[in-house]
Amino acid sequence: MKSQTMFYKQLFFIFIVTMLTTLASCSVTKRSDQGISVNNQPGATIQTYLAASNASSETELSTALTTMKMSKADKVFISERKNNIFNLYHTDTLLLVMQNQYRDSKLAENLADNNETPSAISILVRLFPIDAYRILTYVTKYNLVNEETLLAIAVENNLDPTIILEASAAGIENSVTPLIHSAGIVIYGQDEDNSSDVRYREVGDTKWLPALELAWEPIYGALSGSIVHLIADTDYEVEVKITDYDGYEQEYSFSFKTRPNFPPIDPNKIYYLSEIYSGGQLDLEALNIYGSKDGYAKIIGDGQAINVGDEYLSAVNIGSQAYIMLENLTIKGGERYGVFAKNTHDIWIKGCDISEYGRVATIFKNGKGYASENSTSPINYDSGIYLEKTGVSVIEECEIHSPNGKANHWGNGHPNGPNALQVWAYHPQEQYRGQMIVRNNRFYGTQDQRFNDVIEGRKNFERTGGFVRDSAIYGNYLAYANDDLIEIDGGQRNVLVYENELTQGYAGISIAPNMLGPSYLFHNNIHDLGDERGKEWTAIKAGGLLSKPGGQTFILENYIDVERNGLASSGVNGDGTYWVKTQNNVILSSEYNNLVGLGIYDKYKYYDSSFTNDFIYNKKIQSPFVEISYENYLPHPSTEDSGYASHIQISMPHKLLVESGFLIPNISRVSEETQTGKHWLLEPANYEFTPFHDQTKYGAVAIYEQNGVSLEGNIWNKIEANLTITTDTVLELDLQVEGLPEIVGLAFENDNKVTKSKIIQFYGSQNYGVNAKSFFDQNDTKIDFPIGKYLPGTYKYIVFVLDNDINQSRNNSTASMKNIVLKEVAEEIKGDTNTIVVGMDME
Repeated sequence: MKSQTMFYKQLFFIFIVTMLTTLASCSVTKRSDQGISVNNQPGATIQTYLAASNASSETELSTALTTMKMSKADKVFISERKNNIFNLYHTDTLLLVMQNQYRDSKLAENLADNNETPSAISILVRLFPIDAYRILTYVTKYNLVNEETLLAIAVENNLDPTIILEASAAGIENSVTPLIHSAGIVIYGQDEDNSSDVRYREVGDTKWLPALELAWEPIYGALSGSIVHLIADTDYEVEVKITDYDGYEQEYSFSFKTRPNFPPIDPNKIYYLSEIYSGGQLDLEALNIYGSKDGYAKIIGDGQAINVGDEYLSAVNIGSQAYIMLENLTIKGGERYGVFAKNTHDIWIKGCDISEYGRVATIFKNGKGYASENSTSPINYDSGIYLEKTGVSVIEECEIHSPNGKANHWGNGHPNGPNALQVWAYHPQEQYRGQMIVRNNRFYGTQDQRFNDVIEGRKNFERTGGFVRDSAIYGNYLAYANDDLIEIDGGQRNVLVYENELTQGYAGISIAPNMLGPSYLFHNNIHDLGDERGKEWTAIKAGGLLSKPGGQTFILENYIDVERNGLASSGVNGDGTYWVKTQNNVILSSEYNNLVGLGIYDKYKYYDSSFTNDFIYNKKIQSPFVEISYENYLPHPSTEDSGYASHIQISMPHKLLVESGFLIPNISRVSEETQTGKHWLLEPANYEFTPFHDQTKYGAVAIYEQNGVSLEGNIWNKIEANLTITTDTVLELDLQVEGLPEIVGLAFENDNKVTKSKIIQFYGSQNYGVNAKSFFDQNDTKIDFPIGKYLPGTYKYIVFVLDNDINQSRNNSTASMKNIVLKEVAEEIKGDTNTIVVGMDME
């Protein structure tokens, strides 16, 4: 790394609750005047609108309803049930549900007194989709309808009746599900207003460590969350203290062991590829190869490639065999898939190279590729690895690339085409569902040969779809998609996406919809997006909270640098509502237009979302640009500082200064650097000195006293330092000069050409550049120069200048510079602050 971490502008963390709205409105470029969060559920919208209208008679209420803005489907539903809805409004039943009044019998009494109790319940479920399961669980608790009617209401509203029965039943088990470096926790029978305190430690350790608070999950009525950054194959204990709305506390204790980094191998079931393979498909079902929980069967590549062309559906067929490890195989071909497994579990694929799989279009219709003239659907879902209804598996250190086909772009409709990895982790048996680990892989296409999604989930709009639950995607490089680089749509209970590098896709990570949360996106680097046309939508895509309810996603400490949007709404069945908590992210954008360049685009402003201490900066307007609920928004205090924005971009890894109160337990990675007031200290041994422009005539440059540079002769030399100078930056150095040179100083440049205005002259017989001679006293040697007042900006090079245009034989000039420091005016940092690493450490 060629530069030390720069110390940056002093931050003042003085947040007064009564000033937050003013602070946000003054420091944020708004896209619209809609800045108020709302409970977007149709029932809450109706309650709020009718109450504001002051209508009392049915005629007035009917008129008020017809003037409401709502979807066509909602209008039809409401018009057919006006009388029932008026009754629910008049009896405050809508209000009770909107206010989450499930703790006593008042709501039950209202429903019991209703002349059409089953119909009223069904209407409430339809009008409050996020609370639907909670309403039916409450109905069951108070025996308002019999089980047959309850299930009929569930079916009528496309709800899963088994969830209602499970959530209502006593004895549903709380759980901890460990992976290799994380563990998911679920505690049932909870209330939305309950809070939790979570701590964990290795068994035998005396020190407890804090973890994230558990999140409310409305489908099962649970508190759920994850603990991350755990050590593999290690015993842990967890304590969770839950405090309810009345202040009553209850403690839960769990113990678990993380999974090992390697599966157990049966020594009698180790197969080298050359021993079991002689061409064609490697079919493990036909070979009857399988293992057990005590010992996997392992197939090791030993030089020979599996190459099947399009003769078989897949090059490797695992089928339903379980406890299988594939290691170091080179796999080419497969009509649809490189590796295929179905209805199985405990598959471990390590270090495999997979390519040249999938179908090639023989005809294109409206821009989409088809396998043949008679094909009724375009080529789609061809996969390097496809794990169908398969869970508890690991894919690591693999390369998947160069599929035979390619995806169309959005200009021809929703992309169809191949992916690198396709996951549907809903195994028929609960204990084998989810629990997928995808780590440290490289999945990539090319500019002209792109995936649809790089990592794709099946059954996006189902709670049983995608990664389902308790899964982790981390440490991967994912590139070149015409749609999403990662999609985790569908079931997302304790699904983690972290420390990935994502580039060259239409969108980065899709969470639309999150049908069972919480999910967590943290420490990802998302940059340089774009499909094959160079078009992009957003780094993180969210939506579908009301149409496909309903879990929340935590978006924490990611580094996003894109042209268009950071986090944006995307329609799921016409619904772009989302439920997120963001904190400590860096979101940079470079374009500025309608729906373009927004750090956060939250069109529907769901009331329970929050956006805290994110550094959001649009490079074009040099300030944050958002469409957001300002009552739920607390920006980072330096979010309008252009110098600080530049500093964040060039610091590697990317770093953000945060007040201690904004550190996220178990997530934040505090940098080891100390806040000494130093932006940058020259350590010359870390740099290569090269001649600048054509200014070096003769002489030499040398390092002395470890952090000093000496010049002699007539010489200009540069180093590539990549520095940011803010308006508050001060340049300090010790300077000693001998002889009578014409110019002695430093220049700050971005190319290899002399710019007079960017040269700081401290000594010399000529006057050239910025005159800083008064800051140098030969008897003192110490210089303290306010460079930020003269040269604020970002610079690639520092140039060391000793200019003396005389014959070399008569030139005895030398200059020595040491202790060169760029620092801020204020040494003392007020408040308790920390520097955290955001995004993936890509050094």
